[in-house]
Amino acid sequence: MTSTARQRRVVAVVAATDDSALSLAMLEDVVDLVASMREVEAALAVPPGAVAAARSVTWPGMPVVDAGPDLLGVLVALAELGATEGTAVCPDAPDLPALLIGKLHSALTAAEVAVCPADGGGLVALATRLPVPEWLRGAATSLDDADALARLRLAAPPRSFVSGPGWHRVRSGDDVGRLDPGLEGWEATRAVLGL
Repeated sequence: MTSTARQRRVVAVVAATDDSALSLAMLEDVVDLVASMREVEAALAVPPGAVAAARSVTWPGMPVVDAGPDLLGVLVALAELGATEGTAVCPDAPDLPALLIGKLHSALTAAEVAVCPADGGGLVALATRLPVPEWLRGAATSLDDADALARLRLAAPPRSFVSGPGWHRVRSGDDVGRLDPGLEGWEATRAVLGL
């Protein structure tokens, strides 16, 4: 892939099936983060069972795609939108710095797949060249699989995979204390938590 090729980068926030006020606030904050990024298009990926309220956090004109049952379904849907690079981002990292997503796309100049691992297992985000590489299809993993990073490393051919800096997710009440009040953004989550 040459650096002169026209790239269409689509970053999809994967909606959760949880309809709690905190989950919807975190989803809104991650959608706002992605929508404000330069050089990417934002989308919402709605897996089966996702609540209708998840659609209310989208910006006007933002594509909402049927994610299918897994991470592969999200990436295939982004390819069908015409993306040449696709990224799936978890909905529960409201204070995620945009720079970490940007680093994933930078890594795709040399690798086929790049990830931001989640503290405690799983992934915060996965970016890939599209169409989806066959080895990634075979890895059969998701953002939530605790061993996702190990599966990807095992499946990836040499120099096809990069793991960037990690970040935290809010998957339980204990994780709320990891949110960084010094970082800009995540207003919806702050409001729900009373911070």
